Amino acid sequence: MAVNLLLGLQWGDEGKGKIVDVLTKDYDIIARFQGGPNAGHTLEFDGIKHVLHTIPSGIFHDNVINLVGNGVVIDPVIFKKELDNLEQYSIDYKSKLLISRKAHLILPTHRLLDAASEAAKGKAKIGSTLKGIGPTYMDKTGRNGIRVGDLELTDWKTRYQNLADKHKAMIDFYDAEIEYDLAELEKEFFEAIEVLKSLTIIDSEEYLYQAQKAGKTILAEGAQGSLLDIDFGTYPFVTSSNTTAAGACTGLGVAPNQIGEVLGIFKAYTTRVGSGPFPTELFDEDGETMGRVGNEFGATTGRSRRCGWLDLVALKYAVQINGVTQLMMMKGDVLSGFKTLKICTAYKYKGETITHLPYNIEEENISPIYTEVAGWASDLTKMSDPSEFPEELNAYITFLEKELETPITIVSVGPDRTQTIHRTVAV
Repeated sequence: MAVNLLLGLQWGDEGKGKIVDVLTKDYDIIARFQGGPNAGHTLEFDGIKHVLHTIPSGIFHDNVINLVGNGVVIDPVIFKKELDNLEQYSIDYKSKLLISRKAHLILPTHRLLDAASEAAKGKAKIGSTLKGIGPTYMDKTGRNGIRVGDLELTDWKTRYQNLADKHKAMIDFYDAEIEYDLAELEKEFFEAIEVLKSLTIIDSEEYLYQAQKAGKTILAEGAQGSLLDIDFGTYPFVTSSNTTAAGACTGLGVAPNQIGEVLGIFKAYTTRVGSGPFPTELFDEDGETMGRVGNEFGATTGRSRRCGWLDLVALKYAVQINGVTQLMMMKGDVLSGFKTLKICTAYKYKGETITHLPYNIEEENISPIYTEVAGWASDLTKMSDPSEFPEELNAYITFLEKELETPITIVSVGPDRTQTIHRTVAV
C-alpha cells in the first residue's frame, strides 16, 4: 500500500494540522517525518482549539496510530506538556502513539546554544524559534547527537553529560548575554525523559514496512513549508530539515517508489513568520486586513505573521519540486470583501521578466508582477458545498488550477474541521 504525503507549499502555517485531522478518518497511520517543536499544527473542533508541536495531528481520532518518525527532533519537555494537555480530553495516547528509536533528542543545552547563536548574529539573525532545532540537527549531521534509542542503553547519561559539556563550552565561545539555570532546566528535562521512556519506542522503518505489506493506509505529515526547506528554501532563512517530499523518504525510511498521492497545502494568500525575503509582502491596509481577519499569529511563537498576495511563482516551484498531485487551498474566507485580488504571476528579475524562482529573491533583485482578478463579497464561512461558491471564487480557483496544472480538491472556509469543502475535479 502506497504512502500518501501531505506537506505545506509556502513558508509554513498553511493549515496542515487541520487537513490531517480532516483526512485521518481515511488512514490507519499518521506519521510525522521531520521538524520538531518549532512546528505548530492547529486543529479546531467542538469549539476548542488544539495546538500540537510534535505529536501527529491524528491523535484525536480513535483507532489511528500516530508515529513520530526518525526525521523528527524531540524536546522531551515540550513533548511531555503536549501529553499532559491531551489527558484532559481522556485520550489514550499510550495505545496509539509510537516513537522512532532513531529520532534525535533536543537537550536543554541545544536550546541555550540556539539562543546564544541567534543573539550573536545581531541584526543578521535568521528568526529562529529558539527551540534548539538547528543545534540538534547540527549534532545529528556531526554524528554527536543523542537518539531516543540511546535511552535504552546503560551509559546514556554519560553520553548526555559529554554532549552537554561540549555545548557549554560552545555557549561560552559565543560570549552572548543569556541568563540560564542549567540545573533547573535539567531537572525538568530528566523528568520528561522518564515520561518519554514510558511510551512505545519502535524501529519505525521496519514497522512502516510491515504496515505497508499488511495493506495499512499511511499518511506522512510534514511540518513547516517547502520554502523553508534546508536545500530548496530561501536559504539561509530556512529551517534545518528537508520539508519537501524527499524528506518523507529519509524521515520515515519509506522508499521513493512507495510514495502515492502528494497533497500540497497552500493559503489563498501568502504569509511568513520571522526574517527572510518575501516578494509579495504588503505593508498597507490590505496586508493589515489579511493579518487581522486571518488571525495571523504563529501557533508556536505567537509572532505576527507577515502577509501578502499569493505568490504563484513560488507556489509553482513548490508544486514542481514536490511532485504535488492534489492541492488544498486554505483560508479562502479571509479574502472575502476584497474588491480586487492580486496574484503574482512573474518577477522582474534584474531587469528581465521571469516566471521561475531564481537563486536569490531579495528585494534588491526582484519585484513582483501582478495579475488582477475580481474579488468576492460573500461570507464563505457558512458554506458547505462548492455549488454555493460565488462566481469570482470559482474563477480564482480555476485560474490557479490552470497555472499550477494541478487540481484543487479541498477548499477551507474556516478554522473548524467542519468548514472544509471537498471538490470533485474532472480527470
